[in-house]
Order: sequence, then C-alpha cells, then structure tokens
Amino acid sequence: MLEEKDYLNKIINGDSLEVMKTIPEGAADIIVTSPPYNIRNSSGGGFRGTSKSYKWKNAALKDGYSDHSDDMPHDEYVAWQRECLTEMFRIIPDDGAIFYNHKWRVQNGLMQDRHDIVEGFPLRQIIIWQRAGGINFNDGYFLPTYEVIYLICKPDFTLAPKGNLHTDVWRIVQDSDNEHPAPFPIEIPERIINSTKAQTILDPFMGSGTTAAAAVRSSRDFIGIEISPKYCSLAEERIAQEKTADGFLEF
Repeated sequence: MLEEKDYLNKIINGDSLEVMKTIPEGAADIIVTSPPYNIRNSSGGGFRGTSKSYKWKNAALKDGYSDHSDDMPHDEYVAWQRECLTEMFRIIPDDGAIFYNHKWRVQNGLMQDRHDIVEGFPLRQIIIWQRAGGINFNDGYFLPTYEVIYLICKPDFTLAPKGNLHTDVWRIVQDSDNEHPAPFPIEIPERIINSTKAQTILDPFMGSGTTAAAAVRSSRDFIGIEISPKYCSLAEERIAQEKTADGFLEF
C-alpha cells in the first residue's frame, strides 16, 4: 500500500484501477468522479450511424481521450467500471460516499441507465445535472442536456449542515474553456465538497484536475489519478493556478 506522502495532494499518473488497489482504506472521505463514458461505442450518438448524423466527426471525443480510446465492448466496460466502484467503495470510510457522474443513453433500442454498473452498490439517490443547451447535429434526436450523478453511500454518510438545501436537479453550465474533451464544470465538485464534511477527496479519473481544483478552492485535500501524462500536466497547472489565486505560497 502507498504511504500518505505518496498520494495526498498529488496527481498520480497511472491506471485508475491498479493505483486504487494501492491506496489504503479510509484514505479518502468521499470520491467525486466522472469516468470515460465509452461514448465511441455508441450507435446513436453521432460517432456512428448515417452520414447525416456523422457531423460529429469534428467533435472533441471523435478520437477518444488521450491514452484511452473510449470504445470498449460494452460488457468489458461494465466489468471494468464495477471493479473501479468496488475499489472506490473499499477506500471510503463508514461515513463516506461516492458521487459517480455518468450519462444515460439508448443503445440499439435499449435503455442504458447504468443499472448494470451500479447494481448491488448502496445507491441512495440520483442527482440530475442539467447542462445548458448546445448545437444538435442529429435530426433524429432531441438535444440531450442532462447527465446523472449517482450518490452511493456507506451507512453513516450524512451531508454537512445546510447541504441538504440543494435540490436533486442542478442547473450548471458545462465547461467550454478546457483542453480536456469532456470536462465537467468546477461548480459540480465544489458544490459536492462544500455540501459534505469531507476533508480528503479522491478522483480516480482526474482528467484536467477539476475535482482537485475544487478541493483546493474549498481548503480540502485531494488525491488524483489520471492515466494520461498530458492531462496530468494540465491538472498540475490548474492546481498551481488555484493555489496562487487562493493565496497559497510554495516554499
């Protein structure tokens, strides 16, 4: 197992599942994460389909993420994500929680509400993240504008005082000024963190460092894992900027 000095307030470049296996139980109070959605496996999201719907060919995710193609066979993807959730659940204490952001979709006429991923875990609530509108290139679909945050809790988890004043629908504009192809806005992890009593927040799919930046902004500790060296560098830069903005001094 890693020692605290090896993971606390650090971005670890590596495979999320393998790194989590080296993090001790109780190392993080909550987990806030948004894994790759396997969107390039989609049959209806614009990456595949008719030539008319293929206007997404210039979209940021058409080639997947840096160091992750995002087109696993569905059963393999589900098994991978369930393994990841199992490790996340091991890491958090009895009053811990996982905020797991994902996206519902219809695939080959069947609803994928991610039940096959979260089944068996103690799901307490779903939160709807309603994004702003955008451009819809597919004339066979209404414009999708929401994602889901699954709140998976251990038995003693409670919100911080006044944390329960938020509703379960969060209208937050998506991040449009970020090199990462699928960032979520800092307002999401910031709201989560400040609605809990957590001191240490883990994000095993750190991406460009949004969760870590929100933790720094909220005067909390973070643990980040990211497979892409490019995104690790982006995250480190973003964290440094947040520390400077908050008046941190490095000696």
